[in-house]
Amino acid sequence: MRRRRLAATASVGVVAIVVLFARGLLRRFAIHEASMEPTLRNGDWVIAKRRTRPVERGDIVVYHDPTGSGMNLVKRVIGMPGEHVAIARGRVTIGGALLADRWASGVTRPDGDWVIPDGHVWLLGDNRPASSTDGRTTGPIPIEDVPWIVVARYHPLADAGLVG
Repeated sequence: MRRRRLAATASVGVVAIVVLFARGLLRRFAIHEASMEPTLRNGDWVIAKRRTRPVERGDIVVYHDPTGSGMNLVKRVIGMPGEHVAIARGRVTIGGALLADRWASGVTRPDGDWVIPDGHVWLLGDNRPASSTDGRTTGPIPIEDVPWIVVARYHPLADAGLVG
């Protein structure tokens, strides 16, 4: 009886996921770079949900490369609308307060200052030395250009689970 209930629950879950993919509310993405290591590695596959809520600091998002490469990029939301983001001596501050940057791998360079306009966010890769196309080079990104929030990794299977 217990085995049948578990199988039924799993079946409902699979059907729900298939429906969400079919309706365009979920999408899978391959990671082809090292800019989000150690959180996400080259070769990982992730599932992202269509953004239906405001992004929050710390969300991992997928968006089109604003430099025109045609690629999707995966980065973390660091700066929010109206904030002042600064990098000095390898450290990130928001409005003068040191960012509790538990995601960063490596020193954040180069130094710089950005004021995030309304309707925009500022993004960084977790692997700061290997992340070249992020807020340090592109500046703030319009929130409307950030359609996906990463929710889970499903490959490799040994690392499958929620991401954030």
